[in-house]
Parts: sequence; structure tokens; C-alpha cells
Amino acid sequence: MALIVPSILSADFARLGQQVEEAQAGGADRIQIDVMDGRFVPNITVGPLVVEAVRRHTSLPLEAHLMIVEPERYVEDFARAGADIIIVHQEVSPNLHRTVQRIHALGKRAGVAINPATPLAALQEILGDIDLALCMTVNPGFGGQNFIASMVSKIERLRAMIQQHSATCDLEVDGGISVETAPLVTRAGANVLVAGSSVYGAAGGVASAIAALHSAIG
Repeated sequence: MALIVPSILSADFARLGQQVEEAQAGGADRIQIDVMDGRFVPNITVGPLVVEAVRRHTSLPLEAHLMIVEPERYVEDFARAGADIIIVHQEVSPNLHRTVQRIHALGKRAGVAINPATPLAALQEILGDIDLALCMTVNPGFGGQNFIASMVSKIERLRAMIQQHSATCDLEVDGGISVETAPLVTRAGANVLVAGSSVYGAAGGVASAIAALHSAIG
């Protein structure tokens, strides 16, 4: 069974604690916090203080997805704030192994993300060292974007690469995940699905949206 990870990027920040609590009560498996710097992606969001605030409202594991340049400068701040999984982007991590080692040294799980146009070969040399490989299925920066259909075959190839290297990392997808696209990515090999607007923008509420995603993937 794939995990469902609501992203607070689409939550109502005026009642963020309540929205996180609703996700936990509704069956979420963990919570993702999208960190954007206006440089690597064209948007600015939150920092470690928000991770601290979210941590006070849930016992679920927290993912900090660092869509920022020089992520190695901030991993300790996010670890101290309460993140359990710290995800950095390959595209802005020239010393990626060192950054992954630092995350592990802080007692946290390490993830590496790649954008839609980044070749899978960029992950090949790090797969055995990480806990999570994140395949973006939209271009990062904004919530509510449409799923890029060509990423389904990329997910399939990434799953094959993980198996070929006997790696044990999760395969996470992020972007445009809904009841329509969730079955596509799980059949392709993803076992962790990040969902933002389809959870926090659902007319029926957070719990029913999470239940619908779980139902869609069986």
C-alpha cells in the first residue's frame, strides 16, 4: 500500500495547525513541508519556524522538501526544527553525497529529488545512499499544477533502476496527484504520493480526500 503525504503548500495557513491535525486524523501517513526560496523555484514559502509549528500539531513524520539553492547550509536547521526526512534537489547539490551524509549524521532520513527534465542518470550514483528518491511530476514552485503525463514512464524507469541497484529507497512522486493520477503512478512503481490541492482543496474536506486517494490506489 502506497503512503499518502499531504503537502501543506495548499493548506489554509490561517489555521495551519488544525489542517495538519485534520490530515493526521484523516489517515495521512506523513506531512510534507515545501520550502521554496524564490531562486531555485519562482516562489517563496516557509522555513524552519513553520516546521517547528507543524511539529507541535502532529506525531506523524515530517518531510522537509528543500527547493532551495545551497540546501547543505540549512539541513541542520530543519533537522533541529523537527523534520524527520530532509529532501534536497540534485540540481543544486554539487556535493550531493556529502549533503546526504550530513543529513544521516543528524539522525534523519535523506531524500534526493529531481525535476521533470532532469535525467534519471543524475540519481544513479546516489541511490544506494538515500532513503527516498523523489520524482517531480510537475515543475516545482507552485501548487495546483497539472500532472505531466510523460513522467509515468520515468517513474517506471526509476523503479527499474532502484531494483537493478538493489536499493531500498522509497520512490516518491510529487505534483498533480489526484484520484485520477494516483493509480497511474502507483502502477508505475511509486510507493509514496505527495498530494496538495487534491487534499486541501477538496470540497468534501481533508479526511474524505485522503480516503478517496487511498481507495483509488487500492
